[in-house]
Amino acid sequence: MSDGLSDDDGGDHLLHGGQEDVMTPVELIAKLEEAWLNEKFSPDLLENKSEIVECVMEQLTHMEDNLQRVSKGDMKASVHRMEIDRIRFVLSSYLRSRLQKIEKFFPHVLEKEKSRADGDPSYLSPEEYAFAREYLANTETYLKAVALRHMPPNLQAVDMMKAVPEPCLDSFVFLRVKVRQDNIMVEPETDDQREYVVDLEEGSQHLMRYRTIAPLVSAGAVQLI
Repeated sequence: MSDGLSDDDGGDHLLHGGQEDVMTPVELIAKLEEAWLNEKFSPDLLENKSEIVECVMEQLTHMEDNLQRVSKGDMKASVHRMEIDRIRFVLSSYLRSRLQKIEKFFPHVLEKEKSRADGDPSYLSPEEYAFAREYLANTETYLKAVALRHMPPNLQAVDMMKAVPEPCLDSFVFLRVKVRQDNIMVEPETDDQREYVVDLEEGSQHLMRYRTIAPLVSAGAVQLI
């Protein structure tokens, strides 16, 4: 994290969850970068981080305001501008990764959101949910207009859940362990192997099936890299 983002750029930020957490701007951007890398390397759509996104956008506004008060010849202005551009890139890439997954897996994403239990974190922000529903409706309208209406009646219905592939949770991902984990069950790779248990040491790096460590990603115990 460069010195372009300092504590006086926007003050501390308050995130609301199971408890209220106050974070400095540096900690806030670190949270954004963690969410970005997890979303980028995860085959599945993760829980939305809309509160972090909103706080980062507020932070960028504060930084832009501070930049207006710095003389153009000041070296600090260049450093601030580079830091603002870097944060905007990370934020845009994070949101773009989520939209790409929504477009690719839209019926499964909507079903996952609808089937979550009350009190569980939402996978979609309100804006993402509206986008996914609109994308589904537009896709169904397009298919009916260009293809389905020309087919026999018994072939005019399409089950989107079957027509659109699900995320491949058995794909392998690289991860770094943030909090030691004991007795992680690893599935066999071939029929000749059996399940086995491993301990994940803090700071160690591994290549594992995403399905095995998905709960650890959600809990923040591991970081995808």
